[in-house]
This record gives sequence, structure tokens and C-alpha cells, in this order.
Amino acid sequence: MGSFKIEGGHRLNGEIIPQGAKNEALQIICAVLLSPEPITLHKVPDIRDVNKLIELIQGFGVKVEKLKEETYRFTAKEVNISYLETDEYRTKASSLRGSLMTLGPLLARFGKAMTPKPGGDKIGRRRLDTHFLGFQKLGAKFKFDAKHNFYHIDASDLKGTYMLLDEASVTGTANIIMTAVMAKGKTTIYNAACEPYLQQLCRMLNRMGANISGIGSNLLTIEGVEYLGGTEHTMLPDMIEVGSFIGMAAMTKSSITIKNAQVEHLGIIPDTFRRLGIKLEIKGEDIYIPSQEHYEIETFIDGSIMTIADAIWPGFTPDLLSIVLVTAIQAKGTVLVHQKMFESRLFFVDKLIDMGAQIILCDPHRATVIGLNRSQSLRGIPMTSPDIRAGVALLIAALSAEGTSLIHNVEQIDRGYQNIDKRLNALGAKIERIN
Repeated sequence: MGSFKIEGGHRLNGEIIPQGAKNEALQIICAVLLSPEPITLHKVPDIRDVNKLIELIQGFGVKVEKLKEETYRFTAKEVNISYLETDEYRTKASSLRGSLMTLGPLLARFGKAMTPKPGGDKIGRRRLDTHFLGFQKLGAKFKFDAKHNFYHIDASDLKGTYMLLDEASVTGTANIIMTAVMAKGKTTIYNAACEPYLQQLCRMLNRMGANISGIGSNLLTIEGVEYLGGTEHTMLPDMIEVGSFIGMAAMTKSSITIKNAQVEHLGIIPDTFRRLGIKLEIKGEDIYIPSQEHYEIETFIDGSIMTIADAIWPGFTPDLLSIVLVTAIQAKGTVLVHQKMFESRLFFVDKLIDMGAQIILCDPHRATVIGLNRSQSLRGIPMTSPDIRAGVALLIAALSAEGTSLIHNVEQIDRGYQNIDKRLNALGAKIERIN
């Protein structure tokens, strides 16, 4: 298990380029299974979850060529569907939640799929119902083998239909879209998720020959086609990295420019950090965060305490609530952070309290942060990263703290952030990776 040794208290300065979006890459890489023709992908992030997914689809016989840094060509001309029945597949798929999105393409192109219950973050219960109900409505039949913890799905006769999703699940919507693009007839998906990464997936599929309309809305119409061809696609910058760098700059009193952030795809993320009192300057596609000695949390118009909560797009992404929470520690004022979607994601705050933060964990979903306003610094302590986003929140706290911190289990951070220690050290951080 790897660790980071962080010497806190150093201001950062310079420019940083966000990696390609992790959550987009997981969908797009699975989509290459839909076509036998070459598909070239740019800005593929070099992170654990993406690399493990690439290894998984290689196991199916997909030809993977690394053309240059962050650029790959995938050719799924000869796919070995029997790989689903191997112990190797079971082991790899069960350790990676992103493996779930191979199901849609396999069902669409080959009419069957199998998968173990997938792994991922320990942030609470993450339902699979939306995926399977969508497959069912398209005509798939499935059963769960409780003895082996395995799902078997038969989709030999997929037909378009109308469906109202029980929740606007991002991965669920992506999986259903990739299943429906080759089903017979028309599929209408209402209450579909509409995140920028899903819009990217739909536009890529249309370039491959799919017929998807309503992109960017929660009502998608898909006319099934018989064949999808090759294409070329570039990932958006990772909005979670962008938000993480904004919070990091504020907490460490640093001056940072985030290059090519593609602000038009960030939704309300910049304005949410502005509500914490953080100054941002938009310069074309770049975001400049100047050094701030103090920043003050806004109140609502009636003077009541600010609440920041997650919501489906175009609301605030739940992946950044951990960053908002840690950033508020050194603000002036109070904020209630409400994590609605996952019941275990705020349990890392005990580490921040041990560092000297004033946080009240109201219940599994809500925490109140009483800002210190730089009246005292956090202190470095040893801690363990429970999930990707909490890990980076702890890293931000450690960078701002007095003394030395140790963060164990940094493989969790590596799952979502590309070479984060080297990239931040280039800005002036003092992070040592210990294996």
C-alpha cells in the first residue's frame, strides 16, 4: 500500500493542465466494443481505473495501440465473448465499477453478457436497478447467480421502447444508450442524465453512425441502426480536477492558472466556489485563481447559513462536495454541506477534525463547517484515504497544514488523479511518494 508524505505550508504557483475526464473515459472506452472498426481516443487519463478498464477490454481481444501520450487506438474487430466466462474476467471486473459499462455494448453487438457485482469506492450503496430495468425494457432477460455473485443477461432480441428511468443515473443512462443504439426501432429515454460526459458519448456515437436526438436534455430519442463504424474522439478536461485545483489554491493561499478548463462545460462549478468567497478570473478557456489571504462564505439573501448540496446535472456534482467541505475549513463564515446521493461519503471528516477543523457531522448526509478564517492552521497527522474524492480532500488539507502529514492507501487517489504528486510538486508542493 502506497503513501504520500506531505510537508504542508508551501504556497503553489504556476500553471496546471487538467487531465482528460475520468468519468467520460470510462464510458467512451467501453463504447469501442460497439464497432469492429478502429476508434482513436485522445486525452485518455493515465489513472488506475482507466488503465484497468483498458486491460479488461484487451482481455476480450480488443487490439489496443498507444499512439502517443494520452492517445490510443482501439480496434474491436475480433471480440472473444467467451472471455466473460473466465476467472480472469471475474476477478478484473469485480474490482472495477467501470466494468459495468461494458454490458451495454456487449448486449447491443453480441446479444449477451455476464458480469460480477462490481467494485469501486466505499461511499455507500450504489444501485444497479436503473441499468437492469433499462435492459429489461429493451427486451433483455437476466438472472442473478447468488452462489457465484454473477449476473447473466440474454439480449438476443432487443427492441426499442419508451422508458421513464427511476433515477437520472449517469452510468445507467450511458449503458442504456449504448444498448439501444443497435436495438430494432425507436427508443425514448425520459429522465435521462444529461451531464457533459453523456453528451460527449452521444455525439461520438452519432459520428459512428448512431441516430440519437435530444442530446443535452433529459429526453433522448434513439433510432436503432444495424452497424456502427469507427471515429476519433477527444475527452473533455476533468471537471473534478478543475474543482479540486480551485479549492487547493484557496486553501494554500496559492496563485494557480488552470489551463484549457473549457469553462462552458463546467456548469455551476465556478459559481459554487465563488459562493465560498474564492476569486476566479475566466481568461478564455483558462481559469486564474489569485492568491487570497482570506475568503468569506456568502449567506443567503435572508441572511441564513449557506447550504451547498449535490444534485443531478446541471446541479452541483457530488464528486466535488468533499472538496467544497475541505475548502470551507479556512473560510470566514459557516456552510452546511449536504451530500444527498451517498450515505458514507462524509465519514472522512473525523480526520479533518483531528487536524483542527471545526466541523459538525450532523448525520451521514450533512456536515456543518465553521470556518477558521486563518485564525489557526491545520496540523499534519497520519490518515488513510477511504475513496478517491475524500483522498484528494485530505491531500488539500495536508498541503495547507503546519507540519508533516502521511496519507496511506493513495492507490485510491491514483484511481482518479493522474500523477498528482508530480504535477503538484512542479507547482511548489512537497509531496513524497512512499511505496
